[in-house]
Amino acid sequence: MNFKKLAALGLSAALGLSLLAGCAGSGSGGTAATPTPAPVESAPQASAPASDPGDGSFTTVTEGVLTMATNAAFPPYEYYEGDQIAGIDIELTEAIAAKLGLTAKIEDMEFDSIIPAIQQGKADLGLAGMTVTDERLEAVNFTVSYTTGVQVIIVTEDSAITSSDDLFAEGASNTIGVQRNTTGDLYTTSDLEEAGLATIDRYSRGADAVQALLTGKVDCVVIDNEPAKSFVAANEGLKILDTEYITEDYAAAMSKENEALYKAVDAALQELIADGTVKSIIDRYITAD
Repeated sequence: MNFKKLAALGLSAALGLSLLAGCAGSGSGGTAATPTPAPVESAPQASAPASDPGDGSFTTVTEGVLTMATNAAFPPYEYYEGDQIAGIDIELTEAIAAKLGLTAKIEDMEFDSIIPAIQQGKADLGLAGMTVTDERLEAVNFTVSYTTGVQVIIVTEDSAITSSDDLFAEGASNTIGVQRNTTGDLYTTSDLEEAGLATIDRYSRGADAVQALLTGKVDCVVIDNEPAKSFVAANEGLKILDTEYITEDYAAAMSKENEALYKAVDAALQELIADGTVKSIIDRYITAD
């Protein structure tokens, strides 16, 4: 059975799920070790002038500040380095803010609180390795995509699951760990749980899902490739299967009610992509295999 084809077909069904309502996740007996990347340099300051939002003005939640909501448990996009939040999305926000003559402020929260925070006017934008989906587009606007992500499968080194096809095998009944309300949650719910082939255990953080795998509470974890590599490197006895679940586009989520700010941020991001700033930021965190 073609796993990637089924994953893609399952997306349209998955998009019918409620974005804001997540089932309660199973608890875990501890916290998986998380990576401690070396300090990175600050993102280079863009030399171009601040982008024109269209009518020459825009408003933010706090005057002079660009407030970004994130979930700082998704390395290398956002994670804690000591008591500071670091990562690709943090540097990207700082670069956008500099373009617009603003100061960046980062707010850490649960992943499924990010879009409500934007809708309620508590944050100007959300960046958390967030995938553009039709369901999310009903709630928020998305900027141009700044990178792509790949969902992969983490298993223990002695796992009986050796390929993605094993998840679809006749009589399969695996328990899969995911971070609640991520696309990994949406895809697996559509493709596997609804087909009666798996049980989905949902966790607030990817690290908690990985801990559940280490303690035998789940059979595998579906998560983005980059944090997957970090978790496997930090926790002995795990590996990533050589199968891409699905490729997806990451972008910044923004309110539908603040068109001027959306246009300004989107234009600034396009300039940062064009002048190589975005690639420079990503390349400092993600190296080619």
